[in-house]
Amino acid sequence: MNTRESVEKVVIDALDEFGFDRQDILLDSSLADLDVSSLDLVELIQIVREEFGVELQGQQIAGCATLDALISLITDHAQAAGAA
Repeated sequence: MNTRESVEKVVIDALDEFGFDRQDILLDSSLADLDVSSLDLVELIQIVREEFGVELQGQQIAGCATLDALISLITDHAQAAGAA
C-alpha cells in the first residue's frame, strides 16, 4: 500500500471512529460539509502524528477545501518526513 492509500485509509477510518457515516465520507466533501469539529481536527492531527510522524497545525488542515486536499497535504508531509 502506498503512502496516499495508507493516509486515505487512516483518515477515513478516523472519521468513521469519530462517528461520521462512512457513506457520507467522500473525497470531494469539504470538512465543513462533513461537519468536522475543532475537537475532531485535534484528534485527527494526533492520529496523523502517531501514524506518519507528521506535525500539522490546525490551520493547515482547516485550509484544505476537500477531504482529498487534506489527504494530499498529509501524504506530501509524510513523504517529505520519510514515512513513505
